[in-house]
Amino acid sequence: MVIPPPSIYYIGRMPEKIIRDPVHDVIAFDLARPVEALLFSLVNTIELQRLRRIRQLGLASLAYPGADHCRYAHSLGVMQTARRMLQRLGTTAAIDDGLYTVCLAAALLHDLGHGPFSHVFERVTGIDHEAVTRQLVEDPDTDVHAVLSGFDARLPRMLVEFLECHPARTFLHDVLSSQLDADRFDYLLRDTLMTGAQYGNFDLSWLLHALAVHQPTQRLVVEAKGISAAEAYLQARYHLYRNVYFHKVVRSAEGMLRLTLQRAARLAAQGRLPWPPRDHPVSMALAGQSLSAHQFLDLDDVSILHCFKLWRNGPDATLASLCSGLLDRRLFKVIDLTDRLGDAPVGRILAVAQHAIRAAGGDPAYAMFLDEPADTPYRSEAADDLSGGRGIFVQDARGNLSEFARVSPLVEALNRQLTFRRLHVAEPFRPAVAQAVLQGDVP
Repeated sequence: MVIPPPSIYYIGRMPEKIIRDPVHDVIAFDLARPVEALLFSLVNTIELQRLRRIRQLGLASLAYPGADHCRYAHSLGVMQTARRMLQRLGTTAAIDDGLYTVCLAAALLHDLGHGPFSHVFERVTGIDHEAVTRQLVEDPDTDVHAVLSGFDARLPRMLVEFLECHPARTFLHDVLSSQLDADRFDYLLRDTLMTGAQYGNFDLSWLLHALAVHQPTQRLVVEAKGISAAEAYLQARYHLYRNVYFHKVVRSAEGMLRLTLQRAARLAAQGRLPWPPRDHPVSMALAGQSLSAHQFLDLDDVSILHCFKLWRNGPDATLASLCSGLLDRRLFKVIDLTDRLGDAPVGRILAVAQHAIRAAGGDPAYAMFLDEPADTPYRSEAADDLSGGRGIFVQDARGNLSEFARVSPLVEALNRQLTFRRLHVAEPFRPAVAQAVLQGDVP
């Protein structure tokens, strides 16, 4: 059994720990209950505390100054949302005590494996954050493994199997990973609040109240009274992708970050990167080497930003320019091609842009990139097929199921891909590239 930390606030006779959260307000841990004591002990593990140094939205604060919130806060929010979901679902479905514990622990720990700046770093280095999460949970040398196994020796393996939906997907897995999961509920509301954008608000309380378990399949569904709340939730997701996640400044910064890391990796492979040394976790990650759990803990936004500050004064002019641009917010400028050039071949557009940069004395490999972000806010599933876990299903008063597209007139509009096409170009070369691409050089 995990022993609660010593400094405890007392409410009457009940020991309780309180965390104040901007989205969920009070997140309370009743330390007299073993599961709550376990969760609070997990909050204080080294691995979860590392997520304080990983920003949830990467470089989005360059467009939205308030978007400096971290994955630690999001992890707490997912756990709290999952707790509310299970409380609601437990009124109509039996929830095994062991699976209840595993589900909440998984909600709290699901982001442990994220690297610096999240998905951009992962794409460059090949790190799989889900695999790293499983590694951290099962490694006997980690703090989080010690807490889990101290509660129950079987718990680390049970948690990994739960994350892998083994042996079969049920509504408990849907709570953590589905179209209506605690992860999405929290990040949409949290990102809305912290960016200041008002597009992503929806009625979480009513949506949670409308959730139910479809007894024949043991899967998560929404009752008919929650249709409007689910529509608002899907619209919130659409607007946040359109206005925040796909914001041109956010995408420009992310693209520059990718180029920076790729340049550093290339220099490191050539032995031309003065910092960090080869045995440093950043160098190992850039080289695609496997990291131990201990080494991975040294990877965070702080370690990468420290590298940027050193590289900006380093011998490689290309790397120095990219780092200065990110640190000083001198980002690539956008040429929006979304509604221009029709079906002009992408290869031809890139060739014209690259030629213009070379003619102006630049290196197109690090002075431009084409960005085509795309997302489908809601993908309809085959009628009444719950097997994939991707669709939303509505349960009527008789227990009959209907796929969301059959009961919501809004889904037709949301079941289309949202796509942008943009050229991001280093500022000195933008005029030449814009003229070449937009004024007749592309058939």
